Amino acid sequence: MGIRTGADYINAVKSRQPDVWIGGRKITNLYEEPIFRQPINEMARLFDLQHDPEFQDQITHISAETGERVNNAYLNPQNGEDLQARRRLFEVWAEATFGLMGRTPDFLGTVVTAMASNDWFFREYGEDRFGDNIINYYKYIRDNDLFLTHAIVNPQNDRSRSSAQQAHEDMHLGVVKETEEGLIVRGSKMLATLAPVTDEVLVYSYPGFKPGDEKYAISFALPIETPGIKILCREETQNGERSTWDHPLASRFEEMDALLVFEDVLVPWDRVFINQNVEAGNLLYPKTGINLQPSHQSAVRGLTKIGFVTEVTCAVADAIGVDGFLNVQTQLSELIQGVETIRALVRTAEAEFELTPLGEARPNIVPLEVVRGILPTLYPKAVEILQTIGAGGLLMMPTGADFEHPELKDIMDRHYGGREGITSEYRVRLFKLAWDLCGEAFGQRLVQYERYYSGDPVRKLGMFYNVHKRNNPVYPLVEKALKDSLELSKDKVLN
Repeated sequence: MGIRTGADYINAVKSRQPDVWIGGRKITNLYEEPIFRQPINEMARLFDLQHDPEFQDQITHISAETGERVNNAYLNPQNGEDLQARRRLFEVWAEATFGLMGRTPDFLGTVVTAMASNDWFFREYGEDRFGDNIINYYKYIRDNDLFLTHAIVNPQNDRSRSSAQQAHEDMHLGVVKETEEGLIVRGSKMLATLAPVTDEVLVYSYPGFKPGDEKYAISFALPIETPGIKILCREETQNGERSTWDHPLASRFEEMDALLVFEDVLVPWDRVFINQNVEAGNLLYPKTGINLQPSHQSAVRGLTKIGFVTEVTCAVADAIGVDGFLNVQTQLSELIQGVETIRALVRTAEAEFELTPLGEARPNIVPLEVVRGILPTLYPKAVEILQTIGAGGLLMMPTGADFEHPELKDIMDRHYGGREGITSEYRVRLFKLAWDLCGEAFGQRLVQYERYYSGDPVRKLGMFYNVHKRNNPVYPLVEKALKDSLELSKDKVLN
């Protein structure tokens, strides 16, 4: 089949009926549900870009195996040029959503590609058939251009205890029993972003399994509408009825998150990748690079997002004439320099790629981990600066309906304008764009996402230092400085 169109994707959503719940309601028609309709349409636009002559050769390629055109997320990079080709996909799709949707189809397409490129791991730490399974699954989603969500985090019940020590043994997702047909699994996982509107769910876990956690150390994939999977959505940040004039971002890019509850779900053997293996569960990330290859996508998406917020902040400052003040210039410069720092780190990661023994090109992990360390603090700071510069004006914006009423038109034009050359309508629309980012629940979810999308930032920084120290056990410049000064001291002539 190869690359899908937006219509293909929408028809697939309409054909499914996963067990989706939100606000105490079971959703029986996803596309007609206002909360989901516009995000579905936005996702369809991404699929349509694959057929746009302007972008097709930039974000897709012809599969050497099938002769069909496929998405660049399924490109197994062999060199720097391949990494750049994949980055172009990340850029095009991120720019189409202003970086505000973190789990577009390219993210998990890249994850599965990394897993399939390292099928040896699943054979060595499981069974040979599990290696075959991941290769077959990769080909299946590649050739059908499927959209995946993933559920990899245990719910926050008692975080002081392991999965096996929870109040109920099936609190976290684990195996109940094995059958001839496959595994029977029970329990829950989160944070399945966009789960209701995806084709499949991929399950695996962060490292950290302990002896006794065997039943929870699993990895598999299933269609999202598989019987027994219940999708419990968080409260929406918009109701789907808001106008795009008044809420230009929140009305379009709601990225629903969900808890997935598995109620004695059958996982066929050909969909199992890891089966109750603590060692495999703990080594999945470092051995296969699935923490690294998708970090490339996250960094590019994050660059687009922080770049967008920086642009909005600069535009707000310009519109009301405060960007001539030194304190505002200092704040804006801090954001601009942050954007350019991340841009340089992404390019460095690509240029300093490393080849695995099997010939897979992996971007340098250090610059990408630095991006992961910067964004959780830089993005909230950007939002705070936007709030500060917008100040009380962010709270005083009328609606589009006010501009349409003839009795109010002169008042709107006179009292809501900006500096010379900035019309009232432009200024109000700009400030509403800013409010979606820095004031609405939609924008606050984006802040929280940036803090935690790759895990606890404090723990990540600790891990980064420990890896750095392990890879750099000595301090050569310090030793050289001490040695040189000692040698010079011996040559000194005492008077």
